[in-house]
Amino acid sequence: MALVHLKNASLIDPAQVNSAKTKTTRMASQQIGDDLWHQVYDVEFTLKSGESIEAIAVHNASDEECSMTGVEVFVVSKKLNAQGE
Repeated sequence: MALVHLKNASLIDPAQVNSAKTKTTRMASQQIGDDLWHQVYDVEFTLKSGESIEAIAVHNASDEECSMTGVEVFVVSKKLNAQGE
């Protein structure tokens, strides 16, 4: 769903994504019901050009459905860390 949101915002062309290099990391998961979890994922899409686009996806999931609610997507424009990158 993150890819769809980025495509709809004209931020990414799915044909240019190198799917084999796409990385998804679950950053947080909290059970909020019997079969319902609130989850946060970091998704990094690598384009065929070598450039990457990173997004944070937030949604609720269950055993039945990977997305029980709409997915909120936030584009990461810059990472700040101790190494000064």
